[in-house]
Amino acid sequence: MSSRSPLSMTVDELATALGGRGRALAAWDMYRIGVDPLTFYDATKADVDVDEAVYQVVAEGAGPQLSELMMDEDESPSTKREGISSLLPTKRRTEGLGKGALELLADLYSKASLSQSQSSSAAGGIEETIGRLSHISTSTDGTTKLLIRMASDGLEVETVIIPWYDREKPRSTLCVSSQVGCAQGCTFCATGRMGRLRSLTSDEILAQVWYARKVCRVMGIPSVDNIVFMGMGEPADNADAVVIVAEALADRQRYEMAQSRVTISTVAPNPEAFATLGKAPAALAWSVHASQDDLRKKLVPTTKHSMEDLRLGFVEALKARSKKLRTTMLEIALIDGVNDGMEEADHLAEFALKICEDVPGAKVVVNLIPYNSIDHPTYRKPTEEAVSAFQKRLMAKGVKVYVRTTRGDDESAACGQLATKKKKKSTQS
Repeated sequence: MSSRSPLSMTVDELATALGGRGRALAAWDMYRIGVDPLTFYDATKADVDVDEAVYQVVAEGAGPQLSELMMDEDESPSTKREGISSLLPTKRRTEGLGKGALELLADLYSKASLSQSQSSSAAGGIEETIGRLSHISTSTDGTTKLLIRMASDGLEVETVIIPWYDREKPRSTLCVSSQVGCAQGCTFCATGRMGRLRSLTSDEILAQVWYARKVCRVMGIPSVDNIVFMGMGEPADNADAVVIVAEALADRQRYEMAQSRVTISTVAPNPEAFATLGKAPAALAWSVHASQDDLRKKLVPTTKHSMEDLRLGFVEALKARSKKLRTTMLEIALIDGVNDGMEEADHLAEFALKICEDVPGAKVVVNLIPYNSIDHPTYRKPTEEAVSAFQKRLMAKGVKVYVRTTRGDDESAACGQLATKKKKKSTQS
C-alpha cells in the first residue's frame, strides 16, 4: 500500500507521526483553509510565500479578467500570516509547529512522494510533492477552473469552483476529478475522449480541495460548502481513493463538511459499484443518461449490464445506507433529438419511481443537464422548450426534477467539457 501524505492522514495518524495531537490539529487548521503548515510555520519564509502559488499563476498568463479580480498581495489581509491566523480556532491561534515538528512533516511528504513516483523522493510540501497549480481561468459568470500538474509524472487534472452569489449567504460548489481521463467513453463527454491515463491518489484528489480553498480565500470567491465528484474520471474505477477522500471531507476534525454536502456521482460500470462507493460518508448519485438499454448503450458505450440489473444494484446499495443518505440523484445529460423526447421521459419516470418504491425512505431527484458542446458532429443542446417539456412530463408523473444551470461553458468548465487543455495564451509554470 502506498504511503499517504499528511493531507490524507487522519488526525490520529498525523498525531502519532508528529508526536502530539496538538501538532496534528495545528496542521489541519492550515490544510482546511488552503495553507501548507510547512510554509506557514517556517520562520525563514516570507508572508508572500504562503500563497505565492496563486499570484504566480495569475502573473504568468491568467488573463486580464482574472487579474482584475485579484487583490494586491500587500492589500489582502487573508494572505498575510496575521490575517490567516485570525481564521483559526481562537484557542489555537498562538500555537503552531516548531522546527522539530516541521522536520517530521517534511519527512512525511518526502516518503509519500517516493511511494508515488517509485523513483526518488521530493523535498518540500504540497506543491513540490503532490501537485502544483499551473493555470486558472474564470468565465463571465465567475466559474473558476483550476489546472493542477501532478508532481509524480507531470500529468494535469482540472477542478472547477462554481460560486453562487445569488444566495442569502454566497457559497461555492467544487467539482473535483478522481482520474486523469476516463475509461467509460461517454459519447457526450470531453473527458471520455482522453481515455483513462491513470487514477489519482487520495492526496492528489484532496490537493484539488486544498487549492480551491486557497484560491477562494485569496481571490475573495465564496467559500466551498459543497463538493461533487463530477469532474474528470469515474469514481467507481478509483473507489478506494474516493472513499478515503470522502472520509477526510466529512471528518469533523479535518474538512468539517456535512455528509449531505459531498456527492459522489458514478456512471456505474457494474451493479457492485454502488455498494463500493456507498461505503463513503457522502450522498450517492447515478449518471443514468437514459433508462432504456439501447439508448443507454449509445450514450455510454462501455455499458455491460442491463439498466434493470444496475437499478437493482443501486437499490441494494441505498437500502444499506442510513436514511439521511438515501436522498439521491439520477443525472441525465439531455441531448436534442436523442434522449429528450416524451417517450424517454415516461420511461425515466417509471424507472425513478420504481427506485422510490423499492427503497424505504428514499428520495429520488432527477437532475437534467442540458448538453454542453464538445464539438460532437451530431449532438446539440436541447431547446429551452424541450427541456421544460421534459421536466413537466416527469413532474406530472410525480417525479421531483431540477434543471442544472449551465455554468462556465465559455471557458470549457461546464459539465462534460473537462479535458486537460489550455488556451494558447496561457503559460506553463
